[in-house]
Amino acid sequence: MKRTPPTPLFGRDEPQLGLFDEPHDGAPPPAEEMQRELESIGARLPEGVRFGTSSWTFPGWAGLVYHRRYPDQRAFLRESLEEYAKHPLMRTVGVDRSYYTPVPKDDLALYANQLPEGFLCAMKVWQRITMPVYPRHPRYGPDAGKRNPDFLDADLFASEVNASVRDSFSRCMGPWILQMAPSPSPIDPSWFLTKLSAFFRAAPRDFPFAVELRDRRLLTPEYARALREHDAAHVFNYWSRMPSLADQMRVEGLLGGSLLVVRLLLPQGAKYADLRDAYAPFDKLVAVQPVMRQDVKRLVSAALERDMEAYVLVNNKAEGSSPLTVRALAEVLVR
Repeated sequence: MKRTPPTPLFGRDEPQLGLFDEPHDGAPPPAEEMQRELESIGARLPEGVRFGTSSWTFPGWAGLVYHRRYPDQRAFLRESLEEYAKHPLMRTVGVDRSYYTPVPKDDLALYANQLPEGFLCAMKVWQRITMPVYPRHPRYGPDAGKRNPDFLDADLFASEVNASVRDSFSRCMGPWILQMAPSPSPIDPSWFLTKLSAFFRAAPRDFPFAVELRDRRLLTPEYARALREHDAAHVFNYWSRMPSLADQMRVEGLLGGSLLVVRLLLPQGAKYADLRDAYAPFDKLVAVQPVMRQDVKRLVSAALERDMEAYVLVNNKAEGSSPLTVRALAEVLVR
């Protein structure tokens, strides 16, 4: 029997991306049944656990997260956060666009007006502050391959990044994520820790900090001690060139403080562009990662035992569809 297709995401004159016209393996159940199931799972989630996704503007999530019709793509980009935040399992979201340039105040105010009380976002710090060496890429012009003089500049962070968020987004702000971009040349771990500690001493502490490494050579016991000293969190990241979540858990002292942040991005050895092309439009699970899921359960369970708040942010490239991975992780946790 042919299934009734979900409500189109965009108006009639716009392309209806990511919609199911025919049933297939892995297709979601009817909307009403799925909503009841999600609400049941959400009601059993511990209060201190915040599941969410890396960004939210994916038309392929129609029927999974989005059910209303938007007049066009522009309206979807501006208004969809409100519907996202009503999903029974979504208690946070990653604001990833801030990595490329600080988010303007007007956009922050627009986001804040769409979010309910108690919904907190994890926002990336501008790459100009978190990039130790500019990549060897034409977009960086004459700076390509050179040391970045603004790396971990606390004054630049305070004036160009933190101030607008403090003024326009405080009610909705969770942790800052310092995503340390991989360097085209080796980084001395001692130099890195000196810079990181100086940043923490000088930067405003309106919101908590979490550090995400993209270089396994920087993942040391000394790094863990520096985080504890400055009350910052480590981002346990599932990423192609970092140790597994289980191996990161084995670093003494890395899980501590009041905050756990987990980001699920890319399986070991995978390339972002390859999975983006293979998994689009991100409406179904393509490559389930059972070990990753169990590691997340162990991390979150350990955090709850320590009365830590836990943020778990999922990228589409982890398994194929962030909302479906979030649901699977929530089911594992409440089972």
